[in-house]
Amino acid sequence: MSGVDYSGTRAVPRIELGVAMQEFMTDEANQFIGTKVAPIFPTLKKEGKYPAVTRESITRDADTKRGSRGNYNRDGFEVKDKEFACKEHGLEGPLDDSDRALYASDFDAELNLTRIITRRLLQAQEKRIADLVINTSTFTGNALYKDYSGAPWATAGSDAIGQVRFGRKKIRTNCGMEANTLIVSRTNLDYLLANTAIKDAIKYTARLTEQEIKNALADLFGIEQVIVGGSIRNSAKEGSAFVGSSIWSDTYVSLARISKNGQDLSEPTLARTFLWTADSPENATVEQYREEGVRSDIFRVRQHTDEQIIDPYFGFLMKVA
Repeated sequence: MSGVDYSGTRAVPRIELGVAMQEFMTDEANQFIGTKVAPIFPTLKKEGKYPAVTRESITRDADTKRGSRGNYNRDGFEVKDKEFACKEHGLEGPLDDSDRALYASDFDAELNLTRIITRRLLQAQEKRIADLVINTSTFTGNALYKDYSGAPWATAGSDAIGQVRFGRKKIRTNCGMEANTLIVSRTNLDYLLANTAIKDAIKYTARLTEQEIKNALADLFGIEQVIVGGSIRNSAKEGSAFVGSSIWSDTYVSLARISKNGQDLSEPTLARTFLWTADSPENATVEQYREEGVRSDIFRVRQHTDEQIIDPYFGFLMKVA
């Protein structure tokens, strides 16, 4: 965190809390999948242009014939300039001196407060990414979208395997590359595991953990991974009774080509998260400052990011409910 200039501000970095938050975010990984779907690309610039290799360039035919004593034909690749502009997101929480003393024998009040704030910050980011990926305005038309609600996944006899494989073919036709990831909610994972054809296909395979079950599904679909978004948000207005709803839609699932290396901008991918590391070295940067007027320490967790769909043709959206 030493890259951030804290001169002229009362805020100080809390490195040890930041480390604790990284461990906490690892624990949350089974719920928050946003930065798996849109891998983080660290940038020293807040905003700027970046080159995106086009699907047209990847798949274009080339004349490779060479005549005797002639020159070889030359070819290259084309890029499309795209732009990013990182925006700051953050939350603060006060810890009153009296509360710190009150809870001292029960739990670490600083760590507990920071964890709560961090979770809410990451939850907001998760929803931003889910809203980008599960979007019927972006993914529209026969090339990018298919409505299977007439044969929903909640019905055990639905052809979920055929539907996913159809989406694979669409992505391959659209961009010349294979889809490698299926993105589903926890509810839709349960529907897959109750599907008659899927149960029959994997019934003789010894599977012990949920990850092994997801690996079996990936093998069955012909992809590399199944990512499950299990995070729940309270969708009720402030002051109203709790209404739990899944951040990742139970109505739609997404098939996509996802980058394996967030550091390589030339690698084709559906989405990416640009993180301005000169200001927020981590996806959740923790700071603290004193507010003496209310006898409280203020804990702040923040990030400077821009989550983007890089190319919708590396994805395919399916309505399954």
